[in-house]
Amino acid sequence: MIVGVPKEIKNNEFRVGMTPSGANSFINNGHTVLIQKDAGLGSGYKDSDYTCIGAVICDTIEEVYSKSEMIVKVKEPLKSEYPLIKENQIVYTYFHFASSKELTNAMIESNSICIAYETVQNKDLSLPLLTPMSEVAGRMAAQQGAKFLEKPQNGFGILLGGVPGVKPANVIVLGGGVVGSEAAKMAAGLGANVTIFDINLDRLRYLDDVMPKNVSTQFSSHYNIVQAIKSAHLIIGAVLIPGAKAPNLITKDMLKDLLPGTVLVDVAVDQGGCFETTHPTTHQDPTYIIDNVLHYSVANMPGAVPATSTEALTNATVRQGLDLANNGWKEACKKDNSLKLGLNIINGKVVYKAIADAFNLKYSNLNELI
Repeated sequence: MIVGVPKEIKNNEFRVGMTPSGANSFINNGHTVLIQKDAGLGSGYKDSDYTCIGAVICDTIEEVYSKSEMIVKVKEPLKSEYPLIKENQIVYTYFHFASSKELTNAMIESNSICIAYETVQNKDLSLPLLTPMSEVAGRMAAQQGAKFLEKPQNGFGILLGGVPGVKPANVIVLGGGVVGSEAAKMAAGLGANVTIFDINLDRLRYLDDVMPKNVSTQFSSHYNIVQAIKSAHLIIGAVLIPGAKAPNLITKDMLKDLLPGTVLVDVAVDQGGCFETTHPTTHQDPTYIIDNVLHYSVANMPGAVPATSTEALTNATVRQGLDLANNGWKEACKKDNSLKLGLNIINGKVVYKAIADAFNLKYSNLNELI
């Protein structure tokens, strides 16, 4: 199979869809790998790092798309890429369809095979291709929150961990999954007073057992959240419903109850956000203020640390990517049910129910198509 890796074009996105190590795995399995010129530079990989293991460098993004049977990316295709995607072409990337009707419609019209990293799901409900970026984003959420709490950044002006004789900041983490637990660990490590909210009591029991003493857990209900946010300095949104739009746990009306200078970091922005006032921002212009509350909602947070993120992502995606290349998407998905759950749109048909529900689109039964 001819596998293409285009250069990412999202704002300040420095990751690349495949490391030289990942490309080498595909080549050793008899596949051709096309890398767009300079696609890996942001992650620290030169074109020569790819050519020395047999990959082919293409000068333009158009060449990569036109020659490839499968595209391996990091972020969703942007508007300029829509016309480049061909019928029956496999596109293997993060899509987060539920947050963009325009992207969903464009991929329906392309008649391509859309396999979303974020909905590949194991029997234990873990998300193996989303987990590494969730780990990065969770840790970054605490870092960015600490930074934007500084007064020159328009934050409250509090040090996350305080100092002897001065209380630390109060941090709320909404969601106890991978993002939430990583964010809590980082915030706690900096000395903050952290509370994790979740609706899963078993998860809360686990977190209560393994987290440091400055992390407490609380059942997530509207009442409990309303009470807790009144004294919070940093609130991290980390709720995920695979493939579906995230619930708005903090409404615009609730902002009036927050301390002026409170920072909201919404890691769920890719799925629409945990906060009603969330809208996507970029690394170039990451924040905005509504009702004296600072919002940080960069839609590709891990793109800021590509040396870590690209390697972690390739480690997770390469095995099932190879299955797709070795066996074709139908056979690969028949053999691997977790990969099968990654199928979102097939030849113009929406086969992931949460996406169909998000935009009132016709849902097609996946089993009837494969």
